[in-house]
Amino acid sequence: MDRALQEVRLAAGPAELETVRVKYLGRKGVLRDIMDKLKTVPAAERPELGRLANDFKMALTAALEERRAACATVRATARTGQFDVTLPGMWRGLGARHPVSMIIEETIRIFGRLGFTVADGPDIETEYHNFDALNTPADHPSRDIQDTFWLDSGRLLRTQTSPVQIRVMESQPPPVRIIAPGRCYRRDTTDATHSANFHQVEGLYVERRVSLADLKGDLTFFAREMMGPDVKVRFRPHYFPFTEPSVEYDFSCHLCRGRGCRVCKQSGWIEISGAGMVNPKVFQTVGYDAEACTGYAFGMGVERIAMIKYGVEDIRLFYDNDVRFLEQFA
Repeated sequence: MDRALQEVRLAAGPAELETVRVKYLGRKGVLRDIMDKLKTVPAAERPELGRLANDFKMALTAALEERRAACATVRATARTGQFDVTLPGMWRGLGARHPVSMIIEETIRIFGRLGFTVADGPDIETEYHNFDALNTPADHPSRDIQDTFWLDSGRLLRTQTSPVQIRVMESQPPPVRIIAPGRCYRRDTTDATHSANFHQVEGLYVERRVSLADLKGDLTFFAREMMGPDVKVRFRPHYFPFTEPSVEYDFSCHLCRGRGCRVCKQSGWIEISGAGMVNPKVFQTVGYDAEACTGYAFGMGVERIAMIKYGVEDIRLFYDNDVRFLEQFA
């Protein structure tokens, strides 16, 4: 009996089930052969053997009907597109965090150790928050339609996460210590190092006595935590309308350790982004007393850091959703 029931369970469809039925219950099947041989069994043993044969017939018939119903359900499910919870599962493998998400999470963790909290803002911004409040001149090229995605409503897709710092300062008095990771949008031609949609992390620290030395120390701490203890940071004078003084900062190439390679274009350094002390005009716009508090702000591209950290040469790989590329970060 066990063998017959096992064959029923393994039958893949109606045709195989009919084969099993004929084999055991057909006119020339196993059960008929057993019943014919009962005539040769002593009379005292015939009732018990007859009962066992009848039990076998009933159990096998019930198993065949149950299996036919299950096969019919599978066929109906296939026709209707519904999911059959009785089907065995298929192992698809474990997924992995996207490298951009990994960099954002690690950045939040590192700055969290310095007391920074995470702030957020809308992707669709006002011209005031994205440009005016950040002391961006009315004729600045970044306001042009060639650089910014403007909407019919007069709003725009934010070109940076800096508007978040304006919204935070408008909503609370100092001290402020926040980072703002998020998506940004610019009318860049997509190539190996540029994308119209990218991610940025904005940082802002405002208190009574914040200095450029604090900025340099915190960014150096971040660089060593993110890239390794041997990385170096250099600061170069620059200009941004919302910071004064302003700097750009570079990390030493962690692949060649500053000796020069293809990734850093033989310079030994990789440009990260810009930073500086918050311009007093920005403080005045949000209602802060520029005489009583100082602060620094910085911004950095998440994809740029991911490219450096993981040795990725083409930014488009982050957006192609190629599993062969993404599974390397599992």
